[in-house]
Amino acid sequence: MGETLHFHYDVDGGNFTSAGDASVHVKRKLRQLGFPPETIKRVSIAMYEGEINMVIHAGGGTADVFVSPESVKIVLADKGPGIEDISLAMKEGYSTAPENVRSLGFGAGMGLPNMKRYTDSMDIESELGVGTTITMTVNL
Repeated sequence: MGETLHFHYDVDGGNFTSAGDASVHVKRKLRQLGFPPETIKRVSIAMYEGEINMVIHAGGGTADVFVSPESVKIVLADKGPGIEDISLAMKEGYSTAPENVRSLGFGAGMGLPNMKRYTDSMDIESELGVGTTITMTVNL
């Protein structure tokens, strides 16, 4: 693979049935392309956590994945409420998920910390009332 591949996905807000579909699709593609299992695991976890956050907090959004011989870059963008305090949101266990979402087993406050843990770089741009864009990279 010499060129960069681009995969685009729309993530439905509030739809827990389809949450994770994009990360499953990317996992399959990376497996078909012969990526190492550890890389596939890292990309899948980071992307899944981001999808769930968009479903819970932002009313959905988009996921764009760029696969090159050097890295897998994931760009998650939404037009949700934005993140009020990014440093607080990065703390394990901190969550603003409503109780009905927690009762489904989501919203434990591990999404952003896991996204950072499983990627080599993560950048969060968020503006209240406008939305959030998270760019993550897993180097090969």
